[in-house]
Order: sequence, then C-alpha cells, then structure tokens
Amino acid sequence: MSSLTFSFVIFLLVLGGIFIGTAFRRALPEHHLSKETQDVVRLGAGLTATIAALVLGLLIGAAKASFDTRSNQVKQLTANVILLDNLLAVYGPETAPLRKLLRGAINPIVDRLWHEKITTEPYTPTSEGEKLYLAILALSPQNEIQRSLQARAVQVANDLVQTRLLLFVETGNQIPIPFLAILVFWLFIIFLSFSLFSDLNATALAFLCVFGLSASCAIYLILELNDPFNGLMMISDIPVRKALAPM
Repeated sequence: MSSLTFSFVIFLLVLGGIFIGTAFRRALPEHHLSKETQDVVRLGAGLTATIAALVLGLLIGAAKASFDTRSNQVKQLTANVILLDNLLAVYGPETAPLRKLLRGAINPIVDRLWHEKITTEPYTPTSEGEKLYLAILALSPQNEIQRSLQARAVQVANDLVQTRLLLFVETGNQIPIPFLAILVFWLFIIFLSFSLFSDLNATALAFLCVFGLSASCAIYLILELNDPFNGLMMISDIPVRKALAPM
C-alpha cells in the first residue's frame, strides 16, 4: 500500500471516529452525558492527544534523520564514483577500459538501489561492480606513484561497496505496522471524543475534517521520509547517473 493510500485510509478512519462520536451522543442516555462524565472523557482524550503528539513528533524526527542519512550516503556514493574515476584517469591511459567499466556499472547500481524492495534475500553484488573491483586489483603499477594510486583506488572502491551495503541494510528500516495501528487508534479515539459531547454544525464539522486531514498528512510525511527512493519526496538519482561525463 502506498503512503498516499495509507494516509487516505487513516483520514477516513478519523472521519469515522467523528461520526461515530455523533452517533454515540444521540444513542446514550442523558445521565451518561453529565458534566462529570464530560470532564473525565476530556481529561482522558487530552492525555491520549499528548501521547499521540509526542509520538508523532518523535516519528517525524526519526524519519527526517533517516532520510537525511540516506541522502548523505547517496551523495557520498556519488563523490566516491567521481573520485575513483579521477584516480584511474591519473593512473594512466591503460585504465581507460576500467573507466568505461565504471561508467557501465553506475546505471545497474542505481536501478537496483532506486527499485530495491524489502526482501529476505541476501545481498548480491552486481557483476559490473565485481569486474571493476577485480580489474583494479589486477593493475600492475610500474612506479611508486601508480602503486599509491592503485591502493587509493582500492580503498575508494571498498568505500563504495560499504556505502552500498549500508543503503541495502537500511532498506528494511520501516515503521512497524502495529506501531502505526496503535497511533491510528489513538487518533480515532481523540476525534471520537471531539464529537461525543458537542453538536456538530457545518463549521465544527469542517474544522474537524481539516484537523483530521492534518493528522493524516503528518503520518503521510513520516511514511514518505521513511522511503526516500520512492514517492513524491524521492531522492533524485540524476546526480549519480550524471556524475561522470562520457569518455
């Protein structure tokens, strides 16, 4: 289920809470709607609203931190690709096939990364990446400068693999469904309490709908930030694909 669809379902549940609260108000006997009962319900709803607000704030902060981390990892991946190409270019003209291999390896890596889904399958490196790494190791440096450049190129290639592995591992870093279900339940109870003791006129209903939409938008923001390679807030893959100019 997409983030937009999930958020829309949450919005419908919130609206359902509003109308169920109204139905309860009409069905309950008058002595169940006393001032004391209203105070108890409002205190409980206030406590639940405070907890829900704290959890929403923590989730948004955690999702934003996760989004920024993966965005920085993509930038690091791009920088390492450029650095590796520069090291191979400085090494000498004999690395031209390796530089072509590097350009050929970028798109498969990006395609896998931007379309990678949560899976129980183990990570498997791309054949292009393996060929490039082995080719760098197979270089035969003729002097101290080339030996230094080869060692540096191997280090950068290792950094590329490490960053890619971190991005693969973090693909499964999703918000647990039970956690979201409890949060939605809290929102449902809160909005049910809003309409339980109040007559809903057009203005009150309109504002409750806006408040419900705001709550569902907050959850939409969390889900979008937690999945940075899909959706409207997707990290762009253009900088990685265009990192190296054609030879």
